[in-house]
Amino acid sequence: MKHMGKKKKWFKGQVLTVLPLYLFTLLFVLGPMIYMVVLSFLTRAETWGILPELTLKNYQDIGEPIYLKTFWESIKLAVVSTLLIVAIGYPFGYFMAKLTGKWKKRVTMLLMIPFWTSSLIRLYGWIIIFRAGGVLDKLLNALHVTEEPLKLLYTYPAVVVGMVYALLPFMIFAVYSSAEKLDFSLVEAARDLGASPWKAFLTVTLKLTLPGLLSGVVLTFVPSMGLFFIADILGGNKVILVGNLIQDQLMKAHNWPFAASLSVILLALTSVMIYLYRKISGVKELEGLV
Repeated sequence: MKHMGKKKKWFKGQVLTVLPLYLFTLLFVLGPMIYMVVLSFLTRAETWGILPELTLKNYQDIGEPIYLKTFWESIKLAVVSTLLIVAIGYPFGYFMAKLTGKWKKRVTMLLMIPFWTSSLIRLYGWIIIFRAGGVLDKLLNALHVTEEPLKLLYTYPAVVVGMVYALLPFMIFAVYSSAEKLDFSLVEAARDLGASPWKAFLTVTLKLTLPGLLSGVVLTFVPSMGLFFIADILGGNKVILVGNLIQDQLMKAHNWPFAASLSVILLALTSVMIYLYRKISGVKELEGLV
């Protein structure tokens, strides 16, 4: 009886511990998502508000060329940004894992310091760098690389730089977490068995750090499709992402059902990315067990 009483108390304690998490998830995650999906099938009123009339028009409108082009531009920007982030972040995270303990802490601190400042303020710093007659122009003129001011601000490359700058730490930390667990003696063994540095990297290092790389890809590709404030600040009105389109439909056009349908499609695309990540990661884990 005492054992049963202790078991009941333990079960009640477990329920009370987990209950706030479930309530938070239902109220602030699942609830808004269900509301968004339902809203996407409703009809916009002619002047203001929403009519309780089910329709598929909101999703049909997404098929118009102008909106499909926006999705395509968002995906293209996400791909370009992610490729650059991988090219920079993977080597950085890998070599960061090979540093001594003291230098690991220092580099981690340097990567964390920018997060102590608002991302908007940091992006406005890039305006000072990219604007005509700004820091970059003065530096290039001093080096006699250019003679006329560059017009980099409010361009596509400026938005790409902003995306890379904002999301690069997530890739670095994801790769670092995998590379730190890597047994570098396996790489040395591959080299001793006659593998070239490149082959040893592909067959040992890359394979063992692939989970971290895939995590970094998800953490950078998914947000880069919706970080509309970066496109607003560094791209002006020249670079329009899905996030910008959703904001305009909410704040200017007041077409909430259409904004909800755009959000559902964006959510579906990101869910596919997460599903592929879990699928590939699961296959790699099974290969490792074999």
